[in-house]
Amino acid sequence: MSANVYSIESLLVGQEYFSRSIRGKIVRAEKHPHAVWYENCESYLVEIRPEIGYKNAYRTIAVKVGE
Repeated sequence: MSANVYSIESLLVGQEYFSRSIRGKIVRAEKHPHAVWYENCESYLVEIRPEIGYKNAYRTIAVKVGE
């Protein structure tokens, strides 16, 4: 039996993102070049295509890894 292996980046792309300032879909994700430290988390820089407006936005998100 084989297992499908996914990266965090590929799982983030296509997901809905919403905050107080923007709502849209994540179109690109990569490990943050200047990592922001959160306990037991990795930080990612995501590009968001907003539902309203035309200019893509970038946000930093934290993804819990491990336990």
